[in-house]
Amino acid sequence: MESSKLMSKVDKILPVVLKFVNSKPVKSIKDGFIYTMPLTIIGSIFLLLAFIPVNGYNEFMAKAFGADWMSPLFQITGATFDLLALFGVFGIAYSYVKNEGIDGISAGIFAMVSLVIVNNSFVTLEDGTQIGGVVPKAFLGGKGMIAAIIIGLVVGKIYSYVVKNKWTIKMPESVPQGVANAFTSLIPGMLIITLAFIVHVGFKVGLHSTFIEVIYKVLQTPLQGLSDSFGGAIAIALLISLFWWCGIHGATIIGGIMGPILQSNGLANQEVFNSGAKLVAGQNAAIVTNQFVDQFITFGGSGLTLGLVCTMLYFSKSRQYKELGKLSIIPGLFNINEPIIFGFPVVFNPIMAIPFILAPVISVIMVYTSIATGIVEPFRAISVPWTTPFIISGFLIGGVKAAILQIAVFSMTVAVYFPFFKYQDKLAYQEEQKIGTEATV
Repeated sequence: MESSKLMSKVDKILPVVLKFVNSKPVKSIKDGFIYTMPLTIIGSIFLLLAFIPVNGYNEFMAKAFGADWMSPLFQITGATFDLLALFGVFGIAYSYVKNEGIDGISAGIFAMVSLVIVNNSFVTLEDGTQIGGVVPKAFLGGKGMIAAIIIGLVVGKIYSYVVKNKWTIKMPESVPQGVANAFTSLIPGMLIITLAFIVHVGFKVGLHSTFIEVIYKVLQTPLQGLSDSFGGAIAIALLISLFWWCGIHGATIIGGIMGPILQSNGLANQEVFNSGAKLVAGQNAAIVTNQFVDQFITFGGSGLTLGLVCTMLYFSKSRQYKELGKLSIIPGLFNINEPIIFGFPVVFNPIMAIPFILAPVISVIMVYTSIATGIVEPFRAISVPWTTPFIISGFLIGGVKAAILQIAVFSMTVAVYFPFFKYQDKLAYQEEQKIGTEATV
């Protein structure tokens, strides 16, 4: 009875969730920032080369290549991490227009131009001197993420609306397609850039600031603070598991929405670290970053189901779960757990919902506490491919202590899943025995 009531509530809520998840803005944000993933991975490789967590590495490299040996590596990170908002705004506008069935390249370019227009065209030195002809990279990277989302969506909407309503310059069919597309984008482009100009002037005259600075102070800073709170981390873990329990890819959804904000947290930590200051959680460093989520809340797959897989391998009495464990262990090590989610199944399983939600929440408590108390250093911008096995991923993003913390989290998941799995395994074993008995009659 209770189970049927729960499913009835899920059936009512699920359409609303799916409508939000599949809305144009959410899909555009998610798809748009996916285009930046190769840059973050490549940038992380060069960043890792600058800060390999091995004692004596920096001293060895300085002796071999000189005291300024990191500078060439920072050129790569500066061209990737420091420009993520610029690339992200292109991806969002492009994805929005592409999903409307229109060529989105021009929209992406206009979005990039708009982001530059609403930024300053100078930097101010410590003594107050202004140097013109440059764009502050800080607001084209981590500090510009929310502004990039807003601009990307607005540009995508305007461009799509204008083209769909045919407010464009129509060229004869004899004109090459490339030239025709260029003329098609003139009117929507003029409207978009004019709007960016008006916004720039309005904020400059009215607030003596820029749109991108105001958005950072009013929206992004509070959002980063909220995401970096203990409650925010718990909410992220809960939502990922709850979405997956309903059969919806929770990690993709939450990552698509929260990813840019959590990435900003990591980039801010990296900026502090690069300045030579020690990262201190709660003072100059954020705790909750993309690495916090990817390497501690979802390693082995959402719900931290690698612990369940190992429990199946070593403690199954039923044949079906023993075989499923064998099939799932290799994908699980590489953070792929669809065989468990849908094969066990975990989806809509009221018994397994408890450990599936509980394990990530306990992991949040363990990891948040470890970082807040200084046992593990706050994570920086170094990221690893999502298929990197745990322990290896922990070492790469945070050294030996982070790898040990992953082992502790994994051990916890085995303990959490064990009693619930044993109950499920008992039912499966009894069913197999019953079928075997009936087959011999």
